[in-house]
Amino acid sequence: MEDTRKSQMGDLRPADLDSSFPVASVELPKLLLASASPRRAEILRIVGWPFETAAVDIDESVLPNESPSNYVDRLALAKAKAAAFVRPASLILAADTTVVVDEAILVKPRDDGDARMMLETLQGRWHTVITAIALISAKYSESRVAHESTEVKFGAMTENEIDWYVATGEPMDKAGAYAIQGIGARFIEGIKGDYFNVMGLPVRLLYKLVKY
Repeated sequence: MEDTRKSQMGDLRPADLDSSFPVASVELPKLLLASASPRRAEILRIVGWPFETAAVDIDESVLPNESPSNYVDRLALAKAKAAAFVRPASLILAADTTVVVDEAILVKPRDDGDARMMLETLQGRWHTVITAIALISAKYSESRVAHESTEVKFGAMTENEIDWYVATGEPMDKAGAYAIQGIGARFIEGIKGDYFNVMGLPVRLLYKLVKY
């Protein structure tokens, strides 16, 4: 399969980004993470990034004819703005992740049947995971948004395996109905790109956005 990884950071130049954002060298600026996701919090702890959390709630419906990348970009920025409204902070981080297969956006499953349908669609083939991150500097009322794409191959699954995995409950709050860092890892055959991106927070992309 052709490697179709794409990062929007390729379009950004240091001169394009205002110096009002904090510049990271060794010390990293404390983030307000606009998310209740334990996975994103875990990633920030793993890489030693200081943060606190503030969960936000927004409408995550897909707009008519909206592309997957525009969808995650829009939601990430909306989450960051919602957090900035209720919890002003020096630097606010929000993210949104979706799974794409055959140009279809797979969001979090509505119920067990929806999760089962997603897994049946993904099994035995490649798909794309896109995560957008948005940064808002509340002090200067400025924002940055970018996204990362990673290709993931799901292994073939029997009906019994699908039923068992759905019954674990793990798929229910995950885009695409699986967690690469959880039980779902046993069904992953290959990955092309950023592992953390599939978990929900592309750390290298975040570092670049903060640094430059």
